[in-house]
Amino acid sequence: MSLMNDFLLRIKKIRNLFRILDHVRMAMGRIESRQCAQIKSMDLLTHEFSVYSQDGEDGIIQFLVRLIPVPRPVFIEFGVQDYLEANTRFLLMNNRWSGLVLDCLQKNVDFIRNDSVSFMHALEAKCAFVDRDNINQLLKESGITGDMGLLSIDIDGNDYWVWEAVDCISPRIVICEYNSLFGPTRRVTIPYDAAFMRTRAHFSNIYYGASIAALTTLGKKKGYSLIGSNSLGNNLFFVRNDVLGDLKPLDPASAYVRARFREALDSSGRPKKLSFEESWRLIGEMPLIDLEHNETVKVSSLNFAG
Repeated sequence: MSLMNDFLLRIKKIRNLFRILDHVRMAMGRIESRQCAQIKSMDLLTHEFSVYSQDGEDGIIQFLVRLIPVPRPVFIEFGVQDYLEANTRFLLMNNRWSGLVLDCLQKNVDFIRNDSVSFMHALEAKCAFVDRDNINQLLKESGITGDMGLLSIDIDGNDYWVWEAVDCISPRIVICEYNSLFGPTRRVTIPYDAAFMRTRAHFSNIYYGASIAALTTLGKKKGYSLIGSNSLGNNLFFVRNDVLGDLKPLDPASAYVRARFREALDSSGRPKKLSFEESWRLIGEMPLIDLEHNETVKVSSLNFAG
């Protein structure tokens, strides 16, 4: 019995340690947020910092919500995994927004629901494999429609097609993942496949998503302006035109950032250290939809130089 008590005591100490570390993390995030609030530049990259986001998104989001009036502080984020690293977690905890997060694995959703973040904040976690046919129904079932704060799309595949389909909400800010391997000028995306999974589509794990030009044009059709990318070269930021204020729209070539991370795998599933050019060639035979000409092309047909 004493061994069990000792074990439970150790678990409790570990949990307390993680709780303390998270408090420190949040405190540092608040300090960075206040410091960035003094920056006069409108360049998104000057406002980057990360508390729970992958690379700078927390700081950019804080910058945007300081500038943009948000009467309904609600967010939605797709593809959050266990939500320990996410674009909206700092927004939830620091700014006290409420939100809905979706992931396709039940174990991830169970983890989120049992995490203290779900008990202490207004967060709903739902298990769903998001596609263009079910996304609006999923949002309506959660009671989220109309004008709201922020939508973050990162589903490693059908990002373009899902954003195109969303019509029951009107977020003021949209964050969407893009694939910089597709270059800054061509309007291309992977062909729609409701069951798409990047790990199955190509062994390299780097064939997914849409180009910056494709997402920018889609944003314009939906009433949004592109205002920049993060420095890692994987997330784009759009703001609804009626709340753009002093923010300056950018064209795809100006906002484009070549990915500064390596995520390619070899045919055995092991990490493979490739240059940007080598990664692009690795998926050269894979199909894309050229949205401008409504035809299927290969990745290798893109003008790699831009």
